[in-house]
Amino acid sequence: MTAAAVVSSPTPTVPAPTFAHLVRLTDDTGLFEHARHAIPRREHGYCTDDVARGLVVTSRESDPSRQVLRLAERYLAFLTHAQDAQGAFHNRLGFNRTWTDQPSLGDWWGRALWGLGTAAARSPASWIREEALLAFTRGATCRSPAPRAMVFAALGAAELLRVDPDHEPAADLLADAATAIGRPGLDPRWPWPDERLTYANAALAEALIAAGDLLADPAALAAGLRMLTWLLEIQTSDDHLSVLPAAGWQRGGPRLRHDQQPIEVAALADACATAASITGDHEWRDGVSRCIAWFLGDNDADHVMWDQETGGGYDGLTLQGVNLNQGAESTLALIATLQHR
Repeated sequence: MTAAAVVSSPTPTVPAPTFAHLVRLTDDTGLFEHARHAIPRREHGYCTDDVARGLVVTSRESDPSRQVLRLAERYLAFLTHAQDAQGAFHNRLGFNRTWTDQPSLGDWWGRALWGLGTAAARSPASWIREEALLAFTRGATCRSPAPRAMVFAALGAAELLRVDPDHEPAADLLADAATAIGRPGLDPRWPWPDERLTYANAALAEALIAAGDLLADPAALAAGLRMLTWLLEIQTSDDHLSVLPAAGWQRGGPRLRHDQQPIEVAALADACATAASITGDHEWRDGVSRCIAWFLGDNDADHVMWDQETGGGYDGLTLQGVNLNQGAESTLALIATLQHR
């Protein structure tokens, strides 16, 4: 559902992330993928992709409320149920609690390891850390042929290595992911490993930056920073963020500006925050601030991209205006970005 006009005045102060809508989208099984406005659409069921991202943001909270801790436990239980004995994951669970697919190594495997690695490293609850570590270690024995899946898995491996530098499965996974990403070409007009930018692009740069830092690989670090610098430059217009659309961008092709998705903003915020932490350069904090501002209305449409009453994130900017549906992915992107405030 879209609207051509919503309240367009940017919020003057940066709010703390709220988990209210995440609670609304979560039942005793998992996290509903879609919503019509703020109401969960049960008919679409649950997916590992979103539950994993839910575990990431709940685990990032250093002092979670009991409610947020319960969300983390529920998401962890979902992921351990989705994982098979070899480390692969189901992705889609119907509302009737029946899996509609077979375990495999798509993006959801990578995001599951991202969530598990983050929980194992950051959760204040020991029982969550222990169970997440077991599931992560099992999944880390796998390798996906999909580069994006390897990237998401690498983010979980990096989280774990920051607290346990001797975790060999995580180190091996991060190294293999850096190889799968490749290195940007020499052309300054397109310093990217592929001929097309697709989705969650900044995650590739972040994975290389993390690999360079944690594996003592200066070339990987330099490549990741170069890629991230370019991404931030091409996605800035008139001093505000204008992220690539869902259709992506083919080298040499037209650059579209509609159908911007919150996931792109969150990926860029995470990458800039990682770069800031590793390099100490203030320019990356400016990048984080620009990502936060996108949600608060400093974007191509001058529209606030979240519902202050429900706490949900809007699903995107379209040609018709703001998509007012508040699904899991967009809400998780909002929370993840605000966690860097």
